[in-house]
Amino acid sequence: MIFYRIKQFYWALTSRINEQDSRFIKSILSIEELKLFNKLSINEQKHCVKVAYDVERICNSKKGKVDEKLLLKAALLHDIGKIHRKLNLIDKSFIVSMDRISKGKLRKFSQKQKINVYYNHSKIGVDLLKKIEYNEKLFYLIENHHNNDIHHNNLELKILKYCDKRN
Repeated sequence: MIFYRIKQFYWALTSRINEQDSRFIKSILSIEELKLFNKLSINEQKHCVKVAYDVERICNSKKGKVDEKLLLKAALLHDIGKIHRKLNLIDKSFIVSMDRISKGKLRKFSQKQKINVYYNHSKIGVDLLKKIEYNEKLFYLIENHHNNDIHHNNLELKILKYCDKRN
C-alpha cells in the first residue's frame, strides 16, 4: 500500500491537463460545470479526468446498461466539493495518512476546514452543484462515491467508486 501512495503522490506532482483532456472535459460538462471544475487544483482535475477515462472504458463494455453521459459527468465532478477549501498535496497526504493511522478517528476534528473538506467534499459538492442545476441521479452518485454503507445494486455507483479507487 505504501508504494501505491508514493505512486499517487508522484502522479499528483506531475499532473497536467493536456489538449486531449481539455477537449474531453468540454465535451461532457456545461459552461457552469466547467467553471467549477476549473477551480479544482490541477492534480484534482487530472484525477477526475483519469476516473472519467476509466469510466468511459467500462461503459464501452456495458452498452445500454448504464447512463454513460451521467456517469462521465459524475466522474468529472465527483470531487468538486474540494474547491470549498483546497488541500495542497502535503495537506492531503498528511490527512490521508492520519485518517488511515487513526482508523477514521481524525473525523472528530472536522471543525477544521481542511479535515471537513476531506471527509465531506461529497456533500459540499452536491450543495455547489444544486446552485447551477438539478439532477438527482448526478447528486446521488457524487454524494455517495465514498459511502461504504450503501449495498444495493446501483451499477453506476459501483463503477464510479471502482474507478475513483483505482485513481
